[in-house]
Formats: sequence, structure tokens, C-alpha cells
Amino acid sequence: MKESNLNPFISKIENSVSERTIIKLTISNRNCKENKLLKVFVKLIEIKHGVKLSFVYRYATNDITKNFGVQKGINIIVNLLNDFSNAILFTCNEDTELIISKKGFELKQSAPKFQETPSLKHDHQKTGLIDIENNVYLRELGVTTSEWKIKKDMHDKFRQINKFIEIFDSLINEANLPPKIYVADMGSGKGYLTFAVYDFLINKTKYTPFVTGIEYRKELVDSCNVIAQKANFSNLTFKSGSIGTTQTDNIDVLIALHACDTATDDAIFKGIIAKSGLIICAPCCHKQIRKQFNVNNEFTSFLKHGILEERQAELITDAIRALLMEAHGYKTKVFEFISNEHTAKNIMIVGKKTDGIINRDEILEKIKAIKDFYGIKEHYLEKLLQNR
Repeated sequence: MKESNLNPFISKIENSVSERTIIKLTISNRNCKENKLLKVFVKLIEIKHGVKLSFVYRYATNDITKNFGVQKGINIIVNLLNDFSNAILFTCNEDTELIISKKGFELKQSAPKFQETPSLKHDHQKTGLIDIENNVYLRELGVTTSEWKIKKDMHDKFRQINKFIEIFDSLINEANLPPKIYVADMGSGKGYLTFAVYDFLINKTKYTPFVTGIEYRKELVDSCNVIAQKANFSNLTFKSGSIGTTQTDNIDVLIALHACDTATDDAIFKGIIAKSGLIICAPCCHKQIRKQFNVNNEFTSFLKHGILEERQAELITDAIRALLMEAHGYKTKVFEFISNEHTAKNIMIVGKKTDGIINRDEILEKIKAIKDFYGIKEHYLEKLLQNR
């Protein structure tokens, strides 16, 4: 795309910067899927070195922030628009969307989504994708004070929430999801992440979300439903029930964070049979496989140490989970999603539904070889899938 073709949009950016009416610029929809950069967010800030354009480069599992002088920042934006096909400029006066296609470019203008000019002061209390100001559920859950400040003992919790939403953002960007998406959070607990997912989807994306939190403890369900009403989150509901007994007929995204032991398998199973476009799990406890270990090979010498046996059980349990998801049409990845300093249970398993060719027999042979090596009779998720 020639720079001259972008002049009307670039002029709007330059004017909004000079007039201090810019809220933010979002650049998305990469042209090449091989490009690891998913999105870019740009805002105006003022630091001790002057007024700068602050860029947040979003990747699948992390963000990188860089600040540039205004003119250099504008030049970087122009170059980025060669690699992406969509950009939205949010200002106090109007919002302008740039759509780039093979036919050229198109500008769409609409009423401003945000009307209050943001402070240019560098915010040391970073909010990420979840806004703090006037966010009712954060106050009701005890994350912020009545003056919308993060409580001293809740900074780690707020960072965890934002980190998950960063990852969630990149995952839904890569998944093929419908405009109306149905999300189930299995074992939602106090609802921190359930509320954050709904908040993000309804306020920061073009999706129309319908989110349900499933929680066994009725007192938490009742409390979360009251908070959802206070926050005017009309399509967010919480229901009493266990993961294993919950009906999952229409789910596009299934989330299960820290479901204990085989409850993680129940959640993955529910996602597979519902043909969810995206399954996001963070396992907790790995007792079922460990009890079956019966190793009669060269691994015997180090599995006699309890801590090593425990960690090996975690690895094997999650490896088989990922393979079973692949055998049922999911492209998987396993990674650390938060620092060990926050929790030792920091492994995330993600499955994205694909239409590619699957050699299920080959995958099942790999699972059998792992089970034979460790003397494992059955994996709980494997049993659920066989008996469905």
C-alpha cells in the first residue's frame, strides 16, 4: 500500500495527536499468518523526555512496549499498515476505521465510543486490557477501592487477570469464532476471570458475548449473579453445578482454570463433545496418573524420588491430554501463562479446533507407547472419550 493512499487516515492520526483528542489506535488483522505479531495498540503519553507515542506490540504470550517520538511513531504506523488490514482510531470526537483490501482502502466513521480525553501522564498503575475506572465488578470483588484504586494486597491478582486477558485476546484472534460467541467458564469460583472475559469481549472486541460461569458452591453463584446485575452485564450469568454434570450443547469457548485433578479432563471432554472452537485449560493436581505409575525400565532409579515422580506425572498427564485433543481435531499448544512467583500451577493447555486432516490412529499409538512405558492402564480423559 502506497503511503499516499493512506494520507486521509494518517492525517486524522496527526490531527488527533496535535489536538490531544486521540484516545488510542488499534491495528489488527495481520495479512500473513506467519507474522507472529498479532496486534498493535498506540496511545499518546507524556514522560520526562516529552510527549511520545507509546506502542504495545501484542504477541501470543507476551506484550512488548516501546515509546517513540511523534513523527517517528507516525512513520512506524505507516509501515505497520503494510502488514495489517484493519486499524481503528478512537478519538474524543469520532472513531475512524481503516479497512485495507486488494481493492484499496475504505474509511468508516462513527460516533465516538470514548469521549473523555485521557491523561497523558504515564500511568504507573497500568491497566492493560481491563479498565479500572468505574469498573463495578472490580470494586464489588474487592480488587479496587471505592475511589477506583487497586487495593494494596490485590496488585498480584489484578496482574494475573490482565495477563490472562492478554493471552485470551491473542487466542480468540487466531480462532475461527462466530460474531455471537458462547463462553463457559468451568469452575468459575469467585468469578474474577469470568467477569474479566465478559468485560473484555463486550467492551474491547466486536463480538457479542454470552458468558456462563459454572460453580459448585451456590453462595458464590448467588454473589456473582448479584454483581453481574450491578455491573449491567446482561449476558453474563452464573449457574450452580459440577463440571462433569453440566450440559454443553452450544459452547464456542470453554475455559477451565485450576480444575482439580480429573475435573480438568471433564472440562476438556465437555469442550470436545461440544466441538468448541477454543478450549483453554490450566490443570491443577495430577493424582490419577501418578497412582498408576509402574515403571520397570531405566526410569525406575529417579522415579523413586517423590518430587521427581510428581513432576513426571504432571508432564505425562498433560502430554496425553494434549495428544487426545489433537486426536479429536484440535491444534494444541502448552505453555507457561504466568510467572512461578504467583503460582506453581502455571501450565496452560490450549486447543483450537481445526479442519485439517488428522491421523488419529498414529496419535493413539503414541499415547499407547507412553502408557506402556510408564505402566499406565488408563488416562481418565481417554476413558471419557472412549465411553461417550
